[in-house]
Amino acid sequence: MSKTHMSLAPIALFGYKRPEHLRRTLKALQVCAQARGSELHVFIDGPKHVGDRPAVGEVRALVRNLKGFEQVLVHERVENIGLARSVIEGVTELSRTHGRVIVLEDDLVVAPGFLTYMNQALLRYQDEPKIMQVSGYMFPVAHSERVGSTFLCRVPTSWGWGTWERAWNRLELDSASLLNLLQDPGQQHEFNVKGAYPYFEHLKLQAEGKMDVWGVRWYASMFVAGGLCVYPGESMVQNIGMDGSGVHCGVSRSFEVDLSAHERWQFPDQLEESATGLELIREFLESLRGEKKENAFMRVVSRMSAAVNRLKRVAACSVV
Repeated sequence: MSKTHMSLAPIALFGYKRPEHLRRTLKALQVCAQARGSELHVFIDGPKHVGDRPAVGEVRALVRNLKGFEQVLVHERVENIGLARSVIEGVTELSRTHGRVIVLEDDLVVAPGFLTYMNQALLRYQDEPKIMQVSGYMFPVAHSERVGSTFLCRVPTSWGWGTWERAWNRLELDSASLLNLLQDPGQQHEFNVKGAYPYFEHLKLQAEGKMDVWGVRWYASMFVAGGLCVYPGESMVQNIGMDGSGVHCGVSRSFEVDLSAHERWQFPDQLEESATGLELIREFLESLRGEKKENAFMRVVSRMSAAVNRLKRVAACSVV
């Protein structure tokens, strides 16, 4: 029997120094129907600074005696290697030994049906080379009912996802090589979800050493391979880390979703990108531009207000 037999996919959970976020993630994951039959691997990075040690220690203590899963294996690093390298190495290890893997980070709350959905999709498309990822998160698009139970799209997400060894083997870590494959302006426009989001610009920043992320390299690897991602019509994952506590995410409420209560899904037999799904995601990503402009304006206003208040305090002190 192959590595992708009927047993449940292992779960890779990446944590660092947010024990309260991780506690909520674990609590939601334990409620999933297939949790007790799943092998959970928790990867905890080493502290980057001396001041991080207490929080990292609290995270490690939280998972050492964790119950509710078939088996819990904790991988503790002495040194800090960063999230990108942690994810790449962890996913590579588990996909190689198990054939497929479900991936979570310490700021994701999942729906009760999350593991069932992920395992069904991973089994359904395990031998379809064109399908390279299963996403648990679905953007809060307008009129999501138009995409149906599930659909296929070129854009992967990193908030609760899964993949197979056969697909992950196509990950190209060299950003410069990926840029060379995306020289055509038309390709760049499509890669940027028809101009809605600057993924190509992020890939350039990664190549220049100004970003350290794995997601844009994975998306580019999928894009040049013509790969697709499976999405649920209603999100199975909520990101609770958009509160300024994360490494790459700022403060935002734009990605908030209502978790799905579904327990059954119909998966597409036609392995083609959903034009409707792509358009809805494009419209959502396009809407983020307005939020960024508004946030930038509010930051300027806030800085000006703070400067005025400082001047008032200085003036008050001078009078005294």
